[in-house]
Amino acid sequence: MKDTLHKYLPERAVIPIMGMIKAYQVQLKIVNQRQSKHGDYRLKPDGFHQITVNSNLNKYRFLLTTVHEVAHLLAFKTYGFSILPHGAEWKHTFQKLMLPFLNPEIFPNDLLPELARHFKNPTASSDTDAILSVALKHYDGPNEKNFIFEIPFGSIFQIPNGRKFKKGRRIRKRYECQEVSSGKIYVFQPNAEVDLLK
Repeated sequence: MKDTLHKYLPERAVIPIMGMIKAYQVQLKIVNQRQSKHGDYRLKPDGFHQITVNSNLNKYRFLLTTVHEVAHLLAFKTYGFSILPHGAEWKHTFQKLMLPFLNPEIFPNDLLPELARHFKNPTASSDTDAILSVALKHYDGPNEKNFIFEIPFGSIFQIPNGRKFKKGRRIRKRYECQEVSSGKIYVFQPNAEVDLLK
């Protein structure tokens, strides 16, 4: 397991994460990319705790996702299954678990201020924090995708499922975009990754 984790985590995070996996008896599965989420926690019928994390994440997002899912396990164990999945109990647990990792031996200096800001009130996904998402993206491998906020007004773009949209106006932080085929208006986060067509 240690050798496998070395491929996915920052060097100094491997031993602490292995400690969490052992202490909480977690079955960690590294799975192929899912479009809708980076990771998942489940209590299996046999009583084991299973955490799945996408294999395509950069090492910093992989660490955040793994600790995010362990926080679900601990929050449910501590407070019971009647709590909200991303409620106050989970936020407190996630903050507490992440604190030892928020240092320059694990995260690069340019990410630390964004992580400190994010962990004042962590969101259900690092992707809903547009600033953190863009900062983490700098550590992904190269790809041809653009963020919505980067493309010009009126541009046509495509999302992963093949649907095409025309970028519209900005409303606070998000963008109204019109689906080309139906004319329906949808709202996109500024950090949504899309393929620019024209």
